[in-house]
Amino acid sequence: MLTLNLDDEAEKYLIEILSREKTTSQELVKKLLRDRWIGLKTSQTVLERMGGYPEYLLEGSGDLSDRDTRKQKIAEYLQRSQH
Repeated sequence: MLTLNLDDEAEKYLIEILSREKTTSQELVKKLLRDRWIGLKTSQTVLERMGGYPEYLLEGSGDLSDRDTRKQKIAEYLQRSQH
């Protein structure tokens, strides 16, 4: 059990929110904490959520922006995967 002492301004905000949302202070605090916790968990970038840079993409030829190089690499991959 946690007990908080709110100043007048915070208490005014709490009363207003409780009256508008038709909830209890316990449920409101639980919801606010859950939302904040979820926000902290999802603050990672897409790359961080994927586990970092895919190392296999960083290896090999660095000029994959060239169409001929990409076509050749794809053809090599397909030939290796068929055998």
